[in-house]
Amino acid sequence: MKTIKKVLVANRGEIAIRVFRTLREMGIQSVAVYSESDKDARFHRLADEAYCLGGTTSRESYLRQELLIEVIKKSGADAVHPGYGFVSENAEFAKRCEENGIIFIGPKSHVIHALGDKIEAKKLAVKAGVPVAPSTPDSIDDVKEAKAFADKIGYPVLVKASAGGGGKGMKKVERAEEFESLFQLAQAEAISAFGDGRVFIEKYLENPRHIEIQMLLDEHGNGVWLNERECSIQRRNQKVIEEAPSAVVTPEMRREMGECAIRLAKEVGYTNAGTCEFLVDKHMKFYFLEVNTRLQVEHPVTEMTTGLDLVREQIHIAEGKPLSFSQSDVKINGHAIECRIYAEDSENNFLPSIGKLQHYVEPQGLGVRVDSGVSQGGEISMYFDPMIAKLVTHDSDREKAIDKMLRALREYEIVGVETTIPFCIFTLEHEAFRSGQFDTHFVQNFYNNRTKKEPSTEVKEVAAALAALLSEKQKKVSTLNHVSQSTPQPVLNYPTTNWERRKTYR
Repeated sequence: MKTIKKVLVANRGEIAIRVFRTLREMGIQSVAVYSESDKDARFHRLADEAYCLGGTTSRESYLRQELLIEVIKKSGADAVHPGYGFVSENAEFAKRCEENGIIFIGPKSHVIHALGDKIEAKKLAVKAGVPVAPSTPDSIDDVKEAKAFADKIGYPVLVKASAGGGGKGMKKVERAEEFESLFQLAQAEAISAFGDGRVFIEKYLENPRHIEIQMLLDEHGNGVWLNERECSIQRRNQKVIEEAPSAVVTPEMRREMGECAIRLAKEVGYTNAGTCEFLVDKHMKFYFLEVNTRLQVEHPVTEMTTGLDLVREQIHIAEGKPLSFSQSDVKINGHAIECRIYAEDSENNFLPSIGKLQHYVEPQGLGVRVDSGVSQGGEISMYFDPMIAKLVTHDSDREKAIDKMLRALREYEIVGVETTIPFCIFTLEHEAFRSGQFDTHFVQNFYNNRTKKEPSTEVKEVAAALAALLSEKQKKVSTLNHVSQSTPQPVLNYPTTNWERRKTYR
């Protein structure tokens, strides 16, 4: 077994802070990396060391594998935690870590490679006896051949990028006459997003729910599933609200899905944390979707209902330790809901809303957790994902968890950008959500077709008063700045070059 002493977190924002916190609790030193556009961000100030990667975009910073390896060596870190996004599911980066004697806190590179290709992952699922939806056995590039297959299995169908994720390179085809144009569009998107234009055809499941199983597997052949997460509230095929457990999954279905997930994971030699995702049709039959070979954004709802720290478990597995518990030890404690608070305008097709957080106060209270990487005065940048925070509530049952979430959402104070808070409130108050009778089309079926309400007079008055207060505050700050120009000001020196090192001592 190995002992991890220092971890570089190859990520930013709230997930970097999330990992730093567990590292500190475990007595493990932490190393942050950040781009020039993140030089004033909060997250890297919470690490023991921080290195500037330069650049402003992710391609110029967090995706530069050779630079990340160089920083790991420079800092003396013996392990790297990739978080999610960026290099977290990049088999090449995991392999580079392995070749350089760096512990990658996640599955082995060959596992990431095998499961990162949707077609190969489906073949593994079939081999492991996991249900899959009807689809072409391999990628297909001839549009006439592809259309013939679609005609055979019947519409609607999905054209999906083999190397896809996050809804990119995926098109739903309702009618035969639109197949060719959407097929070519999916190919073009796949090339643009992944540099890989391979696509395949899959039968579209009507009224689908998106339900996933959290897994943990060690290097000693042990594997457990940590119940399910319901992730059906989505926009642009990306999740916004998740909960654990699902309102519709029975104990028998839960066990069957969990056992399928572990069988598939063991088929490919999976170790560490991972998520097996399924689509569930209107008849409550489930079909394999994909495996995410990393920690999920929505992992807090699993932590809240199991009492486990998934990052701590990841580190223990990476050190070669066996799981400290078995499947029979895994219980469901109450109910948890997560709302992703994005800087997006839900009234305008969820378009990003960039800008400065002029006023920012997070909700608090018993059973409320906020994973965030921002603070008042911070910027929501155009260069990265517009997530502000993940708001999580936990209570003894689903109804109480929903009511607590509504309270917390209304307690949140954010001025300066539009957010998804109004959408989250709408969803949690809607009868379809409260009853558990919803699917991945919730936004199209209910939100986009709703009758929009004008803000009340009281709300308008409060908004106007707050705007006036902020304006007055800004004038005072400007005046103070003008008066103090002749007074020497303290200078805060943070690293601006690639390898300038900053240490903090606590």
